[in-house]
Amino acid sequence: MSNVVLPGLRLVRSAAADGFTNMAVDEAILQAHAQGQVPPTLRLYAWQPPAISTGYFQPVRRDVNLEACARAGVDVVRRLTGGRAVLHADEVTYSIVISEALLPEAGVLEAYRILSNGLIAGLRQLGVEARLAPGQRALRGPTGADCFAAAARCDLVVAGEKICGSAQVRRLGVILQHGALPLKLADPSPFWNEPGAPPHATDLARALGRHPSWEEVADALEAGFGEALGAPLTRGELTPAERALAEQLRREKYATEAWNLRR
Repeated sequence: MSNVVLPGLRLVRSAAADGFTNMAVDEAILQAHAQGQVPPTLRLYAWQPPAISTGYFQPVRRDVNLEACARAGVDVVRRLTGGRAVLHADEVTYSIVISEALLPEAGVLEAYRILSNGLIAGLRQLGVEARLAPGQRALRGPTGADCFAAAARCDLVVAGEKICGSAQVRRLGVILQHGALPLKLADPSPFWNEPGAPPHATDLARALGRHPSWEEVADALEAGFGEALGAPLTRGELTPAERALAEQLRREKYATEAWNLRR
């Protein structure tokens, strides 16, 4: 399948927010796009305070040391997407919401490839050469709680080390893909119940030999997605309806134990 060319993307740069809010906003954009209220959207955001997001199917009580998280002030929130847990701290997080109709022939892995081209182009803007992880390892495997312990075939690697992990879900005819690009990796090991495999990962500070700012990386990703997807990016804000829905989803879903500890 050739690279897709989109009619345009809305770019939303969000203020840093807690994990419950971030996951609620991603779902609110998905629902708004499914209803035709907003265009395909690329959102760039940060986490304050640090948080652990867990995969939709992940057994949280088994994998995550909830007492250690509470002591450290680290929120724990379940994602709408699958995969394993991620400690979100000093990073740029992206989410992209796009109708399946705009990628009519793309299965899961092909959609990852198309959308990840934006990340690859953005990293190249910074002088970092990344590529999709090689091989055919299953998207889920017995590698412990930590997403960054190993690279799956939908992740990006630099010199063989994982630098960006992404996850995807399809709901209401819409694709939501989001992922974490660490500026400086934080040590997640105190927050797992079992030590698991050591992370085989890197971050932008190591790849560049300096610590880039959030704004510098966000600018590069903005340019990269526009280049790779052939889509003009128009900066915008969440609509009042999206904000209201996000507040409702945060209150009734993402900030509740019924959602976050359901498995």
